[in-house]
Amino acid sequence: MKKRALISVFDKTGILEFAQFLNQKGVEIISTGGTYKFLKENGLSVIDVSEVTNFKEMLDGRVKTLHPNIHGGILAIRDNREHMDTIAKEGIETIDYVVVNLYPFFREVQTDKTFDEKIEFVDIGGPTMLRSAAKSFKDVTVICETEDYEKVMEEIENNGEVSFETKKRLAGKVFNLTSAYDAAISNFLLEEEYPKYLNVSYEKKFDLRYGENPHQSSAYYVSTTENGSMKDFVQLNGKELSFNNIRDMDIAWKVANEFDEIACCAVKHSTPCGVAVADDVFTAYKKAHDCDPVSIFGGIVAINREIDAKTAQELHKIFLEIVIAPAFTDEALEILNSKKNLRVIKCEVAKPQDKVEYVKVDGGILVQQTNRKMIDNMEIVTKKQPIEQELKDMELGMKVVKHVKSNAIVIVKDGAATGVGTGQTNRIWATQHALEHAKGDLDSLEGAVLASDAFFPFRDCVDEAAKYGIKALVQPGGSIRDKESIEAADEHGMTMVFTGIRHFKH
Repeated sequence: MKKRALISVFDKTGILEFAQFLNQKGVEIISTGGTYKFLKENGLSVIDVSEVTNFKEMLDGRVKTLHPNIHGGILAIRDNREHMDTIAKEGIETIDYVVVNLYPFFREVQTDKTFDEKIEFVDIGGPTMLRSAAKSFKDVTVICETEDYEKVMEEIENNGEVSFETKKRLAGKVFNLTSAYDAAISNFLLEEEYPKYLNVSYEKKFDLRYGENPHQSSAYYVSTTENGSMKDFVQLNGKELSFNNIRDMDIAWKVANEFDEIACCAVKHSTPCGVAVADDVFTAYKKAHDCDPVSIFGGIVAINREIDAKTAQELHKIFLEIVIAPAFTDEALEILNSKKNLRVIKCEVAKPQDKVEYVKVDGGILVQQTNRKMIDNMEIVTKKQPIEQELKDMELGMKVVKHVKSNAIVIVKDGAATGVGTGQTNRIWATQHALEHAKGDLDSLEGAVLASDAFFPFRDCVDEAAKYGIKALVQPGGSIRDKESIEAADEHGMTMVFTGIRHFKH
């Protein structure tokens, strides 16, 4: 019995060579639309699908393969006599290879095209043929990705046929693709944050050396339907990125881009260890470095402006894993690239794009809106009023605590986060940690601001801050003991501002 292949592809990479190979092996080629024209123009003997269906394409090509003569030839079980007798009676011939790749909805949904234009990239016939062929994988070889042509040709050449294991794997790839494809379309049409079924569509970008630890395997996936800074970055230098690198890079970039002014953020182990704003890039980096010159070693540095040669020279002085910025001067890039292992990342997408975020738990997944709101209302609740610099530092402090693990306390002075208390199980420990870190060799933290991600449950944090000379505090407020904290601040001659917004990050 002669073999037949149905080929209908949007991406024509490698299809001519694959079709020629099948043709040489005596396989008849059936094709549609643009694929038919392409193969015909390149000298192949091709049967138009309308000759098989005895029905012309209609509705601008929307209906061409949705026909029993096609799906009967794909779905008939070859060792089922009743199936074979049925298609023989109807004059339907079997189809042994189905080669289809889909309209590029993943790509087009991210463009500025209109809603109606995007809908036209929703493929119907393609997924239907693929699913039919994948269900019948014991009898039909189905290919949905150009990268698989070579493997199929190799097996046919060496063994005369495609192995069961390969056909099964190719069928699995079909359902993997169509599920992601359907998820992308579903999300596009529903536009709901929390639909009944959580459908996500991500494509593997590359394997990682390992996960958080060497014994954990890992891979990096990017959204097929949404843009974002961690999807669209370009690596200009250095060894491959790791699981921890990408996660820390994401945090550093988000913090740096909380600010409209020039800003630098250093991150170590998923925690900002230095954040600063300044009038120029060099000063912003120096201030961020000096916040914690110990922890920044081996860390990630993000700067939200082009890096110049002077700043690159300073970055070059210490060991860093990653430097990320929207641009680099030629001189700066030459300096940074002289360290062969330093990962230099160019990222032009500044503002976070994600609308929701996910946390996996055993047997489930938590979904929430991303934390986009910073301050509800700056309410001064003490007798003493804050000065202009204190208000600026309060805002900086809240932008940093938003990205620090709770309980989070950040000490800020003159546009730099000089102390970070993170991840403590009670707020007084986080306060003590941040104050000690910020104090260093100083006699006092006079002029510094203390920012908290959540309210003070007791007055102890205020009293502790006063011991170090802190005169300004900013916190969400909302505790039943707010009055105690306000009274403590007044006793110590401190100013306190409530923001009305909590920034827990667990």
